Amino acid sequence: MSKETTHSTIHLLTGPTAVGKTELALRWAEKHGAAIVSCDSLLFYRGMDIGTAKPTKAEQARVPHHLIDIIDVAERMDVAQFVLLARAAVEAIAARGRAVLVVGGSGLYLRTFFAPVADDVEVPAEVRVRVGKLPLAEAVAELQRLNPQGLEKLDAANPRRVARALERCLASGKTLRELKKEFAQQRAPFDGWRVLLTRLDRPAVDLAGRIEARVAAMLRGGLVDEVRRLRTAGLEKNPSAVRAIGYREVLAMLEGKLGEAALTEEIAKNTRALVKKQRTWFRTQLPEHKVVMAAEAAVDNLFDE
Repeated sequence: MSKETTHSTIHLLTGPTAVGKTELALRWAEKHGAAIVSCDSLLFYRGMDIGTAKPTKAEQARVPHHLIDIIDVAERMDVAQFVLLARAAVEAIAARGRAVLVVGGSGLYLRTFFAPVADDVEVPAEVRVRVGKLPLAEAVAELQRLNPQGLEKLDAANPRRVARALERCLASGKTLRELKKEFAQQRAPFDGWRVLLTRLDRPAVDLAGRIEARVAAMLRGGLVDEVRRLRTAGLEKNPSAVRAIGYREVLAMLEGKLGEAALTEEIAKNTRALVKKQRTWFRTQLPEHKVVMAAEAAVDNLFDE
């Protein structure tokens, strides 16, 4: 690999949950002198280890990793923050003369490597707190007052989207139409970098078996105790973390809403549903890319240079 390629190229390995990205990424990184940047929306959080299948300390010791265990579980991460952190990590890795390998399957975060996905409006904490206290009907009414020309196809029945839209209007002093126009003119966060994208996949039956084995291993490894610890650390204050598969089912069991005997299958079922959504997203929302079946994957054929 030439020095020019090392400094200008991002290698991006994605694929559905449980497909086997971690070990393949480690072997590729070791061979090519790469550092890994996580593109997983849950690996940011300290303590969310078992239920996320986070690379172990031993695995992380094999290759330098970035954007893992960087915030507490009660804190929130959004795509705008991710862009800033990922870009800093990628530039730092390249500046050290190492190859860059981004690994993960979180759709919105993946898309930042190809197109803008968030505006650059900074929302003050006090605005976010005020909006968070508003009932949906009041938030929609205020949003309509600030946008007399309309809400630009916003789903006004979705509390989270309404809140985000209202926050940005209040913070910027602009309408949704103005913000949409400015967003359309933004450059992609990694504009100027060459991004080589490969998706790892497996036959459905094979992947389903791996999911069942993974869930069983997580529960044997202490997932229930991990959730108990995270509750005391503020898990339920984080909407993204508390809804994560594995964690939400254990919480339901601890609250008496799900029987212990049904826990394994409930997590596996929801993981299979997630994989189905991921596959659709990869096909429809990512640019054309190389697909490698796991049985045929090797460090020498992973990316097309």
